[in-house]
Amino acid sequence: MATAPVKFYQVGSFAVGNRLLPPEQRSIQSDAERTNALTSGHRACQGCGEALGARYALDAAMRATDGKMIAVNATGCLEVFSTPYPESSWRIAWLHSLFGNAPAVATGVAAALKAQGRTDIRVVAQGGDGATVDIGFGALSGMFERNDDVLYICYDNEAYMNTGVQRSGATPPAARTATTQAVGPNPGNVFGQGKNLPRIAMAHEIPYVATATVADLRDLEAKVARAMEFRGARYLHLLVPCPLGWGSASCDTVRIARLATQSGLFPVFEAERGELVSSTPIRQRVGVEDYLKLQSRYGHLFSPKRREDVIDHLQANANRNIWRYNLVNADTKNADLLEPGTLS
Repeated sequence: MATAPVKFYQVGSFAVGNRLLPPEQRSIQSDAERTNALTSGHRACQGCGEALGARYALDAAMRATDGKMIAVNATGCLEVFSTPYPESSWRIAWLHSLFGNAPAVATGVAAALKAQGRTDIRVVAQGGDGATVDIGFGALSGMFERNDDVLYICYDNEAYMNTGVQRSGATPPAARTATTQAVGPNPGNVFGQGKNLPRIAMAHEIPYVATATVADLRDLEAKVARAMEFRGARYLHLLVPCPLGWGSASCDTVRIARLATQSGLFPVFEAERGELVSSTPIRQRVGVEDYLKLQSRYGHLFSPKRREDVIDHLQANANRNIWRYNLVNADTKNADLLEPGTLS
């Protein structure tokens, strides 16, 4: 974890409890003087995880750079709902790129600033999973290979939500989308396809790679601040639930993001130059079913017939993440992995 967790001893609560902390230790979002990079007036759906994630991440980046930052935004949900012509909800220096070239455009911005001797201004590129994992994958890999001085943030809502909820390379197994229908003997998205972008970024051995979710604000803010301590290519993969595409209640966005981490389906970790340096341990272990049942995109796993085989396969994937990223205590890891669908 990028920063030591703060314990408030609030039984049964995950509340941040900023009022119990001195001002210098409170979250950036609790500061009335924060940048508020993505302000009111945007057209995001109610409960949109991406809107939360973008404001949290860029407010933290603005704090870390003392307000000297330029953001480059790929085409996608975030761009569409925040800049309906001729309006904009952005209160920072912001550029819109094509769907697949945000890393390249950000690289050009960083190069221009370097040519001007402006090493004080930092560059952030951002896009959804479609722009990152699929359409912009080549440009992103090139940015990593060249070690360009850009922080790239992927807001992962696990499908092409802006164009009708089609499958992307980040869509999880068994999930229903417009192009992976819940029909046939193996309904939903196929197991074994797609890309694990954080691990691909690690393979490039860039200075910093991290994952985070909108369910842990302090962790997210700390990782953005940590990323800005490095020069060179950096990558942050942020899980942002989408009520529309996931078929979840708008009030459950943060809860679902938390269950993704507590089940092991979305591991939260940091890596530096290709090596894992820290991971956020699971605080209260849950089975994957607790996560799946809140989303209609997995409804076919429970009705009209319960698909125990698919649920067990997803549980096995979660167990593998728990082992790989050391998300539980060593004395329980082996017990969890004895059978794919069991918990200790």
